[in-house]
Amino acid sequence: MKFETPATTNPIDQLKIIGKPADRIDGPFKTTGTAPYAYERHDNIANPACGYVVGSAIAKGRIASMDLTAAKTASGVLAIVTADNAGKLAKGNLNFATLLGGPEIEHYHQAIALVVAETFEQARAAAQLVRVDYVKAEGAFDLAAVKDSGKPARITGGPADTAVGDFAGAFAAAPVQLDATYTTPDHAHAMMEPHASMAAWDGDKLIVWTSNQMIDWSVGELAKTLGMPKDKVRLISPFIGGGFGGKLFVRADALLAALGARAAGRPVKVALTRPMMFNNTVHRPATIQRIRIGATRDGKITAIGHEGWSGNLPGGKPEAAVQATRLLYAGANRMTATRLAVLDLPEGNAMRAPGEAPGMMALEIAIDEMAEKLGLDPIEFRILNDTQVDPEKPERAYSHRPLIACMGLGANRFDWSKRNPRPGQVRDGRWLVGIGMAAAFRNNPVMKSAARVRLDNRGVVVVETDMTDIGTGTYTIIAQTAAEMMGLPLDKIIVRLGDSAFPVSAGSGGQWGANSSTSGVYAACVKLREAVAQKLGFNSTEADFADGQVRSGNRSVPLAQAAGESGIVAEDVMEFGDLGKKYQQSTFGAHFVEVGVDAATAEIRVRRMLAVCAAGRILNPKSARSQVIGAMTMGAGAALMEELAVDKRAGFFVNHDLAGYEVPVHADIPHQDVIFLDETDPMSSPMKAKGVGELGICGVGAAIANAIYNATGVRVRDYPITLDKLLARLPEVA
Repeated sequence: MKFETPATTNPIDQLKIIGKPADRIDGPFKTTGTAPYAYERHDNIANPACGYVVGSAIAKGRIASMDLTAAKTASGVLAIVTADNAGKLAKGNLNFATLLGGPEIEHYHQAIALVVAETFEQARAAAQLVRVDYVKAEGAFDLAAVKDSGKPARITGGPADTAVGDFAGAFAAAPVQLDATYTTPDHAHAMMEPHASMAAWDGDKLIVWTSNQMIDWSVGELAKTLGMPKDKVRLISPFIGGGFGGKLFVRADALLAALGARAAGRPVKVALTRPMMFNNTVHRPATIQRIRIGATRDGKITAIGHEGWSGNLPGGKPEAAVQATRLLYAGANRMTATRLAVLDLPEGNAMRAPGEAPGMMALEIAIDEMAEKLGLDPIEFRILNDTQVDPEKPERAYSHRPLIACMGLGANRFDWSKRNPRPGQVRDGRWLVGIGMAAAFRNNPVMKSAARVRLDNRGVVVVETDMTDIGTGTYTIIAQTAAEMMGLPLDKIIVRLGDSAFPVSAGSGGQWGANSSTSGVYAACVKLREAVAQKLGFNSTEADFADGQVRSGNRSVPLAQAAGESGIVAEDVMEFGDLGKKYQQSTFGAHFVEVGVDAATAEIRVRRMLAVCAAGRILNPKSARSQVIGAMTMGAGAALMEELAVDKRAGFFVNHDLAGYEVPVHADIPHQDVIFLDETDPMSSPMKAKGVGELGICGVGAAIANAIYNATGVRVRDYPITLDKLLARLPEVA
């Protein structure tokens, strides 16, 4: 099925099951410990051996020698895999770093060996006996120091640089100007489940149980790396304990499990330790961002420019921090530029809302700073510069852009009118209290997605697709889609996910997963409805599927009866036409935050948070709310505490565990409220939905920063906003 014209009325619009806050299908399995995750999944694999990864102790250079003698003779050791004995390995298309290093070393904790033993403890003990001599080389580990060497780098979905009108001239002529620089640090995904895999060989066929968001991508990567046909590789990933983009790609655990299993002649499982996760896998790269805005005295933006710098390994991608600025606000004269420098730190890659999340941490502070210069309310300034068209391509209108509605509803719910615009004026005992807001914005990409549906003689529909559930509720919304389409209750739907033996889906990433994968299920169900109607002698366009029955005219037949003894199988793929090119499709929202800052110690406490989101039809308000409050929490972490501290001499992340890398805990997060606008977007998909999981993080950091400024009068442009950055200036207002 191809989606190339706006959606009209279809069975999803019945909203009998879609749009309802159904409980998570996977919830009981996870809460009872019966959900099989990669490291513990066995499926007739008895007694797998355990692998332990040895990571490089230097960040750049080469291995001079590696002595495995003591490790090989250690108790329980079955095999040791290194680059010397792994055979020829190709480099995949999606990773910038080599997954098994040697002799050249590209970054700290790059995997250089896998020790396989009978037990985890034996593998770990033997790994300590591996002796490696290195020849160190000088590396680059400080973004600020190499910033000027950055080269133009294309970002996902666009060029490195854009220009409309005469930015330099308009900015110079603007009566009111802002020119400010903001920085965001490196961030870790810090998901609960580690990167983990178990591999087994059956002749020349490889099966890998792994924790991975994009099954088909990763099958291709593994096959290419190992130099084997793609159809000889099977990946299974039914449950994932968090990903946030860090599991979009094959990492060292999957490759080394496969190599270890081949070397040991039996199944092998590998889980990365927490420090190895931080330095061996991917992270969100640090950014330096310069934003310039020029406006008339009545608040109309005449010039807006955003330059972003980030660093990565050679061949890596930049952090697309300028992305939102290209689309969010009006302004006739515009400029964006993206520069990428070479850094010898671990690979920088996708992390929840790549581009927009760190970009809006800067942009939405700058918008507030400009509003203050103009003497305007921050919301009023944003409304003045709203646009219903792509400001870089005015001929392309937004499919739906209710940003003003989000801000208005949020302002009313949050009592924005009671906010004192003068910073440092409101106290609650020892606390300085402030309120801030920021716009939320994230594009709405869609991806080709397929599914297979089977109707059996019990009236049960089984859905199969290689789509993954990373804790987002995918099992449930796919079941809701099939139930709505086939006129069945949820308990008559069985969903099977995360297996490369199933039809190729969109996968979980980029905020495209829910909308795209349910559209694929929709397409398969349309085919199943047609097959059922044909078998029963009904006109498929007139048949009504409801309450387990198929009705047409005065006839009503149980759906199960249509299946017969052999059942009916249908499969289809949803492909998206060029509506995304004709119309700018994005999601919008507004974040509101109240903070308290201790007048004596500068301790910061978030007191309340609100997100108002416009993301098309909300398929399941319960799971969608869960996604948004999780994203808000992540945004609070980025604003106030999260920072991978770089050792700029040795080139590694020092705080590489959950003791040193701080993330929000329950005590850090107060009541959170989420409101979804009641809307649909027929330009997006037959579901008329959009993504929401990444929208919820975009703008949160800036809303907190703006609230802190309103509380204290101290403007911090260097994230995270920790008390030391406030303390020196706090006595002025305290």
